[in-house]
Amino acid sequence: MNHLRPFLTTVVLTIMCCLQSCKTPKESLPNKALPNIVLINVDDLGWKDLGFMGSEYYETPNLDTLAKEGMIFYNAYAGAANCAPSRACLLSGLNTPRHGVYTVSPSDRGNSKTRKLIPIQNTDHLNDTIYTLPQMLKSAGYITGSFGKWHVGNDPRKQGIDVNVGGSSKGHPGKGGYFSPYKIDHITNGPEGEYLTDRITNEAISFVETYRDTTFFLYLPFYTVHTPIMGKEELIDKFKTKKGSNGQDRPDYAAMVASMDENVGKLLTSLKANGLEKNTLVIFTSDNGGIRSISEQNPLRAGKGSYYEGGIRVPLLIKWPGKIKPNSSSNTRVSNLDFYPTLQNIASPDKKALLLDGINLGPIFEGSSQAERDLFFHFPIYLQEYQGLQDGSRDPLFRTRPGSVIISGDWKLHEYFEDGALELYNLISDPSEENNVAEQNPEKTQELLKKLMDWRKATNALVPSQKNKEYDAAFEQKMIQEKSVR
Repeated sequence: MNHLRPFLTTVVLTIMCCLQSCKTPKESLPNKALPNIVLINVDDLGWKDLGFMGSEYYETPNLDTLAKEGMIFYNAYAGAANCAPSRACLLSGLNTPRHGVYTVSPSDRGNSKTRKLIPIQNTDHLNDTIYTLPQMLKSAGYITGSFGKWHVGNDPRKQGIDVNVGGSSKGHPGKGGYFSPYKIDHITNGPEGEYLTDRITNEAISFVETYRDTTFFLYLPFYTVHTPIMGKEELIDKFKTKKGSNGQDRPDYAAMVASMDENVGKLLTSLKANGLEKNTLVIFTSDNGGIRSISEQNPLRAGKGSYYEGGIRVPLLIKWPGKIKPNSSSNTRVSNLDFYPTLQNIASPDKKALLLDGINLGPIFEGSSQAERDLFFHFPIYLQEYQGLQDGSRDPLFRTRPGSVIISGDWKLHEYFEDGALELYNLISDPSEENNVAEQNPEKTQELLKKLMDWRKATNALVPSQKNKEYDAAFEQKMIQEKSVR
């Protein structure tokens, strides 16, 4: 046998070399040093529509538990006040002037006779040249899946998503669309009466089970709680017997929130059952503020579509075992623009996005103090009032008129392009933005205005200046008076 040893050794070495050469390429191997990432983005969920954020009416036991396991951000903001631009900001890491998605088209909404300016033309979707968050994570070896509302392109698979269920350019499930048969794209109908939120979550859980041995990015942008407000009948009946509190009292909306929470719980249970909990980073947030006529966010003013706090402040919690201290919180002002640079810092991909408008949240995760930075919002468009209802915006005709906003420290300045009006609020002493103190604080007002103008110049932000020939001041005042007395 001794004379055979050299031969056998050669054979073994040859086999080992062949096995090495047959291995999966490095870029597709799971990197277990990297966490799986789950990003849950609820549609139109208000800042206080959750138990851990102070709601006494809505019931969110699973999210309340998740909040105790991670970090709550009490001053979190969306990149914009309504669906498409906020999602464009999150998925590109770029503020609205850089991608041009300012609203859900068109930008000239509302009665033309009440618009003084011709708004900047809106861009419907993210341009194909933009390097998206999923594309960046794919470069780091992640398998990517999206389950639910995409809204920034026709096909998520062309924007970095490997597995897509239910996502396209559509922004809501359509009339009656929360129950099968569905009216969205890239999904097969389930049994008649199947609830869309349940189905989307089951598809996400199937993705987890299929790719549990890889490193994955699971994006779960629920269609819920966007209109139409449709909950399960048994849950609606439950909340009919519960007393409302602080402007929150709709049983059908409460039923939608409860179903969303139940399904988040199912997904988290799946991660645990598959042994993935300890190596998964979970982000939970909303794409913009809630609709005030459906659910109030007191003390915040206005709601979805407005750049007062009720339209842009959102719930945010992040759990990352071993990296984020359980039951912790932060009052630092953060934005969904920060997700991209944070995840890029974690993933360290081969191909990085070179220009990002957010910051890495890593130091906050570690308990370090983060230097205050300014937040900017730009909306050179018009967005009419919601279904004829007043929501606390500047006037009863529009949730948004063309303008920009800066939050700097505890101060917030609104600038309106139609008339050059300025509104200054201290968000600590006046979170409801009721008392405009611009005249009492001229130096602070001018300081923030200069910052805002410098930022617009740096980002090539387009400002509308062309007058609308159809504008009728008398007609506008009549409309305002009529709506104000309702």
